[in-house]
Amino acid sequence: MNIFKAIEDRQSVRKYTGESISKEDLTKLLKAARKAPSAKNLQPWEFIVITKNNLKEELIEYFHNQAFIADAGAIIIGITKDSRWADVDLAIAMDHLSLAATELGLGTCWLGAFKEDKLKAKLEVPDRYDITVCMTVGHPGITDNPPVKKSVHELVSWNKFGKRER
Repeated sequence: MNIFKAIEDRQSVRKYTGESISKEDLTKLLKAARKAPSAKNLQPWEFIVITKNNLKEELIEYFHNQAFIADAGAIIIGITKDSRWADVDLAIAMDHLSLAATELGLGTCWLGAFKEDKLKAKLEVPDRYDITVCMTVGHPGITDNPPVKKSVHELVSWNKFGKRER
């Protein structure tokens, strides 16, 4: 698959088969995230990978009762250290992971709604770190039709704001 196909095919998955993900595939995903660019190459992120079924079940309440997370093969918890661009840098790393997952035939879903304090306590994340964003990864079950995206024309101005024609 080429990168344009991965970008075209990637969509948020909220229904997973419950099948586990091989350690080899998880490692490929994490290596893809590791290769992401970051400001000053600080790589101000770390990941906690949740694969234990009982722990995924316990975490549902910390993700505002989004029960589908328990059926994902893994939940990737993205944590950041103090850095001006840490949130952006982590988002780039997670997007690398998401596109790599698409290449492997896996689905992902970004998770921004979670109870950070409770999640940090449960996973024993030190106070000096922030849980910035999380993502489910797994074998897709039934996938919905992808949402319609705005056209390039609606999103792009050329050379100054509001100039829609090139």
